[in-house]
Amino acid sequence: MSDINQTIDAEVKSNDVVLFMKGTPQFPQCGFSGQVIQILDYLGVAYKSVNVLESDEIRQGVKAYTNWPTIPQLYVKGEFVGGCDIIREMFQSGELAQSLTEQGVSLEHA
Repeated sequence: MSDINQTIDAEVKSNDVVLFMKGTPQFPQCGFSGQVIQILDYLGVAYKSVNVLESDEIRQGVKAYTNWPTIPQLYVKGEFVGGCDIIREMFQSGELAQSLTEQGVSLEHA
């Protein structure tokens, strides 16, 4: 496993909820990252964010890590959940809040 894979693996496995995104929660650098932030904030989920724009190695590495071509990418309890479209669909159906709760992630607003 390469160094960047180990770094990504450590982030994903040491935090309950991790969002690899463009920009920061306070200043998202793309609309898709902004949408996922809005959903997580609406649900009141505590999460760790990783700004992929700070490192091309992380930006490319996370895509290879999941074999998923786009960012943002959301991980819960070490498992890849999906990108913006999947997260938005899960949120709208209520599946995201249910899944998070079932995995022991507390929601402030669900």
